[in-house]
Amino acid sequence: MNPFLSILNDFFSLFYPRLCMACNKSLFKHEKCICSHCQYHMPKTNFHLDKENHITQMFWGRVVIHSAASYYFFSKGSNVQHMIHQLKYKGQKDIGLHIGSLYGKELSKSPFFNTVECIIPVPMHHKKQIKRGYNQSEIIAKGIAQSMNVEVDTGTLIKTTKTESQTKKSKFNRWENVKEVFELRNPDHLQNKHILLVDDVITTGATIESCINNLAKIPGIKISIATLACAYH
Repeated sequence: MNPFLSILNDFFSLFYPRLCMACNKSLFKHEKCICSHCQYHMPKTNFHLDKENHITQMFWGRVVIHSAASYYFFSKGSNVQHMIHQLKYKGQKDIGLHIGSLYGKELSKSPFFNTVECIIPVPMHHKKQIKRGYNQSEIIAKGIAQSMNVEVDTGTLIKTTKTESQTKKSKFNRWENVKEVFELRNPDHLQNKHILLVDDVITTGATIESCINNLAKIPGIKISIATLACAYH
């Protein structure tokens, strides 16, 4: 880096310090979005290495999927929750791209995910997306796609009905809230492809199940799932 730019960055960091999106501590120059300590100690699931992991089993008897995984375990008050809160509600899109990219590198090495040809983020209703300014699942998907060298498709699976937040709903009510809110538009280009459906956090799987019910209508499609985090059960 140019010495002048380095000095300028140091000056600005005095007033606008770069903070870890997980623990909120100052970052060193070589660190991006998340400090080395948090990156090392984050509770990884390694589900992408286990074909019959907890997420896969969640969908047994519900929908047919090829593979499923989550990057981290999510628990209330954890650094993972803080990081995702920064992404979803504080406009910190860089953390979604960065962690998505890290996750994509691991998925690309997995025999269960290395044949993915297209990534589809769980869509957000257009009115909500306009209000928030972005879809956090799309940001994560773009990060994963960069590392896996595949395209992101945001035009085929559409959310047509605005729904209430799922956060405080029961398992049954989560399903009722999303069972008929998605639809497909011009899906022929996905025939016979292995696609990866991406979301931020999975709890009951109701939203993802509803998405899969629509995507499964496409002839020959193979569907896998990847989320940034999954709730402890």
